[in-house]
Amino acid sequence: MTDLVMAHALGGENLDWQERALCAQTDPEAFFPEKGGSTREAKKVCRSCEVRVQCLEYALQNDERFGIWGGLSERERRKLKRQAV
Repeated sequence: MTDLVMAHALGGENLDWQERALCAQTDPEAFFPEKGGSTREAKKVCRSCEVRVQCLEYALQNDERFGIWGGLSERERRKLKRQAV
């Protein structure tokens, strides 16, 4: 099943942006650090990523609880959601 077909089957969400994400070309462990580990390297990659906004929107819409998404940690995303309410 292609990504587009899979995305459509999962509710029509277009995930093409993931193919252009810089994190897909780097060490995934940097984006899922151990508790208390540094997020600096992952956030540095995110700052120069062209799909950062789409990534963050995806994480917020899908309630991603782990990892760095769109340049924000899970704690930072929770805070952003609280401020939006």
